[in-house]
Amino acid sequence: MKSSVYDIFGDVCKSKYPGFEKAIWLECTQEPNEIIFVPSGWYHQVHNLEDTISINHNWFNAYNVSWVWDLLLREYHEAVGYIEDIKDICDDFEGLCQKNLAANAGMDFRDFFTFMTRFALANLVLLHQLTTDVRNMDRNSSQMARLLFFNLENIQHVALKMKSESAWQNRGINTINITETIDDQSFVEFCNAMGTTYGTMYNESQHSQTLQNLEQLNIFGSHQHIRIPDDLLAFVECSLKLVGK
Repeated sequence: MKSSVYDIFGDVCKSKYPGFEKAIWLECTQEPNEIIFVPSGWYHQVHNLEDTISINHNWFNAYNVSWVWDLLLREYHEAVGYIEDIKDICDDFEGLCQKNLAANAGMDFRDFFTFMTRFALANLVLLHQLTTDVRNMDRNSSQMARLLFFNLENIQHVALKMKSESAWQNRGINTINITETIDDQSFVEFCNAMGTTYGTMYNESQHSQTLQNLEQLNIFGSHQHIRIPDDLLAFVECSLKLVGK
């Protein structure tokens, strides 16, 4: 994004952007109370026609979570580079880097890993619900099942990338307790929202009923605490085996 064209209506350097003249873009006027969804990887430019208050929300899901990790990692290395000269005199240099990362990117390593773990857990809960509702279920049983498997595979992929990144080892992450997480009402609401959304998307509302008493689920094996990417990988793999997949 930092190397993209800033103003498509301005003077664009042909040598720097040789393919710009062939670029095709969509143009529209957004009226009050309207929402524009910009897909992942699409560049966009906004020009306010008058004084305007707008609300923007950056999103990510299993489809683009790998890009988010790559972006977070680049932002981290930039944050380190900016203050490298005070490393020897700073009591908590890594903590300062993470604080700057959160300020620039909206999250630090801890926030991202916590989201990844909760997202994996929510997908496993919904997958378990599907195995209860559908006999002999596999990834081809429903579109919702395929999406849940897709989500978990991408989570595993990103966890492997995190595991191989030495910068990750520099930062201690608070242990995530699975039992406490599934007892958290906000997590239950998260699972219900995912189930409702996926059920509506694929017209499988019969599999999106309200989830309750998640603490009674027995699909997480002995992996009750997650602290590092290795723990997350083992947790997902073990849970998939316990739901019979």
